[in-house]
Amino acid sequence: MIVDKKRSLAQNILAKAHLATSLVNDSSINSEDIVYEIGPGTGIITKELAERAKKVVAIEKDSKLYIKLKKKFGGTGNITLFNADFLKFRISEAHYKIFANIPFNITSAVIRKAVYALNPPVEAYLIVQREAAEKFIGATKTTQFSVLVRPWFRLKIIRFFERTDFSPVPNVDVVMLYITKRTPYLIPKTEIAIYERFIKLGFGAWRKNLKLNYKGIFSYNQWKRLSRDLEFSVRVKPSELRFRQWLGLFEFFKRKLCKY
Repeated sequence: MIVDKKRSLAQNILAKAHLATSLVNDSSINSEDIVYEIGPGTGIITKELAERAKKVVAIEKDSKLYIKLKKKFGGTGNITLFNADFLKFRISEAHYKIFANIPFNITSAVIRKAVYALNPPVEAYLIVQREAAEKFIGATKTTQFSVLVRPWFRLKIIRFFERTDFSPVPNVDVVMLYITKRTPYLIPKTEIAIYERFIKLGFGAWRKNLKLNYKGIFSYNQWKRLSRDLEFSVRVKPSELRFRQWLGLFEFFKRKLCKY
């Protein structure tokens, strides 16, 4: 397969058609879905998406690849192509899904745009670097991002790839990150702002123990009680606290606010 050299420096394109078929078949995408594909590249996944989805909106930033995609899919009625940057693209639909093999260097920006959108996707399937995915989900240690988004989204790795599944072959491990919107939310949308301030304060000095970060919020006796009830060390660091424990801290904080 011939890959545009300029493009290949930024994106590792899926090299096997049967793998693209498997990925889409294993997803929940069906004939009722509108799917936004970010960075379709050569269109290997686009073709499979179009065979299952009601509509595919493919957003390709590279002008040369966009022209090739227009020639390839110009007669396919349920594919709409845009020569645009997804990070600046406005999605109008209220109910849609995302499927993407994105350049690794914009992984963080794409995920943040998706989860913080006014109308976020109900599901997203993202082919990303394994190390980045593990940070987003807080796999090895809890991260600020994982705590901030988990009240509203579930994130998990659902597939591991061989490096030879891509062209050019990447020098990192690659996985499929699956993001789905929670119903119902664990925290009401009306509390997003206060929750974010609370969590960011906790991670504000991540090398210190959490008791010091929250010394202006919880008294020593309150912290001792919380550490006992939620089962964490009084000297726990932000990255060591599990998500359910963060939720427990926030719920206690809200009850404390209501007293004033």
